[in-house]
Amino acid sequence: QVRLVESGGGLVQPGGSLRLSCAVSGRTGDVYGVGWFRQAPGKERESVAAITWSGGIPSYADFAKGRFTISRDNGKTSTFLQMNSLKLGDTTLYHCDAVRWRLGMTPSDLATTPYDYWGPGTQVTVSS
Repeated sequence: QVRLVESGGGLVQPGGSLRLSCAVSGRTGDVYGVGWFRQAPGKERESVAAITWSGGIPSYADFAKGRFTISRDNGKTSTFLQMNSLKLGDTTLYHCDAVRWRLGMTPSDLATTPYDYWGPGTQVTVSS
């Protein structure tokens, strides 16, 4: 089992920044990648960014490129999502998910592959 716990959400004005953290624990040796996702009420789950757990290779949704940065610590215990230039449309629940390694998996799969573990999420509200 892999446990994920998010933190760092909150209320921020448009144009502001937030840094989300996700503590990853348990059997992380099986983890191929960790992704940040968001899902607003009535909308589909949306990939924000992902990172391969071993190599630290990042990938981003188009809306996140240039504004958001995903990273992980060298000890592979946490992943972070730095969000800058936040917009009203970024308001929603953000959660981090982990996927186990599967044969043939590549970094580009992290946006769409089914994930195995997920955290409860942290709320981000962008409002003036």
